[in-house]
Amino acid sequence: MTWKQLVRLAKELPSVEEGIWYRTPSLEVRGKSFVRLKEDGESVVFILESVDAQQFLIQALPRIFFITPHYENWPAVLARLKSLTVKEARRRLADSWAQRAPKKLLAARVER
Repeated sequence: MTWKQLVRLAKELPSVEEGIWYRTPSLEVRGKSFVRLKEDGESVVFILESVDAQQFLIQALPRIFFITPHYENWPAVLARLKSLTVKEARRRLADSWAQRAPKKLLAARVER
């Protein structure tokens, strides 16, 4: 997976646009960032619903997901782009998008 491929997948979700978050490329929904490319260019940060979700992903798929001390006790997880599959990328993008999407936009997507 590359950042460019991740962007393409993210744009399958409603109202996704490219932006900048902490001086790095990001993806946002209605102005709220939910994924960003890390400074190393090899990993991304996904927003999660909880720290429990973070721990679950790291334990279940350690080849893909990890954190640094900066992200301990914060509902986010890092993912190695080169290890991220399309299926897992779509799942993480949808979950992260849902954390930041406005309630009306989220409800409209659920109704489809």
